[in-house]
Amino acid sequence: MANLNSIYFFFFFYILLPSYAELQAQEVAPPLSRKERSFTIHSISGKLQENYIFPKVADKMVQSLKTNLKKGKYNSLVNPPEFARQLTNDLRETSKDKHLMVVYNPAVIAREKALIDKDRANEEAEWAKELVNHLKRDNYGFREVKILDGNIGYLDLREFTDPKYSSETLANAMHFLENTNAFIIDLRQNDGGSPEMVQLLASYFFSSEPVVHLANNYNRPKNELTKSWTLPNVTGTRRPLTDLYILTSSKTFSAAEAFSYQLKHLNRATIVGERTAGGAHLTGSVIATDKFYVRIPQGRTTSPVTNANWEGIGVTPDIEVSAEEALHTAHTKALAGIKDR
Repeated sequence: MANLNSIYFFFFFYILLPSYAELQAQEVAPPLSRKERSFTIHSISGKLQENYIFPKVADKMVQSLKTNLKKGKYNSLVNPPEFARQLTNDLRETSKDKHLMVVYNPAVIAREKALIDKDRANEEAEWAKELVNHLKRDNYGFREVKILDGNIGYLDLREFTDPKYSSETLANAMHFLENTNAFIIDLRQNDGGSPEMVQLLASYFFSSEPVVHLANNYNRPKNELTKSWTLPNVTGTRRPLTDLYILTSSKTFSAAEAFSYQLKHLNRATIVGERTAGGAHLTGSVIATDKFYVRIPQGRTTSPVTNANWEGIGVTPDIEVSAEEALHTAHTKALAGIKDR
């Protein structure tokens, strides 16, 4: 079975394909036999043990799945999307990992497995076109950029899109806000995205030198540790001394949490809002069978400051208020900060 490691293919899963709910709601799906359910569980088990970031947790998930299978928990689940949804729930219940997901999508799996090397470049080029069209329709995650009363900059960012597509839009947003007295970044409805975009956006709020150590990233399948630093060069004006406020909610997830956690513990931003969702793992998609693939957390991010992360616990705000009150609270705080100068 293939490991889906193409950059464009990952983007295809995360962005171009329908949402999880839509995938699981497919009505035209042939019923699963008992043999297929058993084979799927055993295949997923192997993929978890090979790839999941914590081997001991992977073993617990595998044991739970096989126990459920033996006890007949899945006997009535002949509908593939419902089966995938139940497996997802069971894996998350054991691991407490919100990034884990089993998805039923035989069409995409067949498309990937049918590719041969000479066709892959053309296929990925087509996917890239689809991706760019999708990202443009969503303005690369940039929902709103404006200047609030008191010359406070405000950026509503809904997704951390790969800088290869979004860096120009980010530079334009930063240029529009470059003369503001303080800065508010709204991540209340941001569910993650690209670590590279986290790195780029963070770089705008530090000096070019010395570069700042943002994160350590460990990849289990590769047994590789990489470090993320602020970038020495960005397009436009840096804001290393500007008061920065980050708005969060219980929906703030993954890369959006990474940005919040890193800047909080580097004492560069004040977090205002709710405790975040709690997903710190780096995820890849792996084919399990001809019908199911699995999104498996294969890596983890930690802070060089805390030597820990926000997995399962979320990012704790510096000023804890409801998501609805976060903007008003941050705006008031920013205005007070300006008056105190």
